[in-house]
Amino acid sequence: MKEIKIIKWLLEGDIAIQYQVHRDLLDSEKNLLRQRIESSGWGRNFLSQRSENGHWGQGFYRPKWTSTHYTVLDLKNLSIAPTNPEIKQTLSLIFKNEKGKDGGINPSGTIKNSDVCLTGMVLNYASYFGVAEQELKSLVDFLISQKMKDGGFNCQSNRKGAVHSSLHTTLSVDEGILEYSKNGYNYRTGELQEAQAQSREFILQHRLFKSDKTGEIIDNRMVLLSYPSRWRYDILRALDYFQYARVEYDNRMEDAIELLLKKRRKDGKWPLQMKHPGKTHFDMEKCGEASRWNTLRALRVLKHFGIKT
Repeated sequence: MKEIKIIKWLLEGDIAIQYQVHRDLLDSEKNLLRQRIESSGWGRNFLSQRSENGHWGQGFYRPKWTSTHYTVLDLKNLSIAPTNPEIKQTLSLIFKNEKGKDGGINPSGTIKNSDVCLTGMVLNYASYFGVAEQELKSLVDFLISQKMKDGGFNCQSNRKGAVHSSLHTTLSVDEGILEYSKNGYNYRTGELQEAQAQSREFILQHRLFKSDKTGEIIDNRMVLLSYPSRWRYDILRALDYFQYARVEYDNRMEDAIELLLKKRRKDGKWPLQMKHPGKTHFDMEKCGEASRWNTLRALRVLKHFGIKT
């Protein structure tokens, strides 16, 4: 009975939540709902903030959360139709102006090397919105060249000489590789999948949020449930990635899943525990209150891994 009430509550949310509930929890693809994401609710609100120059905010990466980059990522995560013409036009601007000489994405005018994390995120939404493979090749080449010996990635490896991978960067790159693979691209897919397998192992070696040396929590923010995640790593974002990739359960996920279950409130909902500071177009949910985003994502994780609650 509680699960029925939770589903009903989720279906009272934004049209993007409704669509993903049908798709991910009820196994009922509702394309009519998806088509409405761009014309109502959060989707329409995001699109309405777009300037005549084709960008959001002050351009591709300024200011952080209201910039083109993070707005397009938000729209992708709403599951807006990948055929949206406004977004496709914006993507053409990104690939015309934001590529570095090394093939990655580099919006900085002062830093020579491209940003690994940013390139992974752009590969993620560019693949979703169907950017031509020829445009993506240099991103793929760059990311493969940046894989570290421990199996993951770090945005400071080519800028400040970091020698240990970062969970933040590794997950952003893995999400990009996964979306690239899911959308039928062929260029260097074998090498990307090998890199992704090693990256997943890196995440699992850390039990999703712990030091592989001491077993201590790497960063307390990694165990707080936020949405949108932006570039930041947390356990729910990682688990949602694993379910989206259809990865089978691994015992090293146990600590993170146990912690996720403990965060569920008595009413069966999960809260929004943290909001990453910075100006936003608008807040989809309020910090401290029940979160449809976190509840939806947690339930599809538990469904994928066959965990009864």
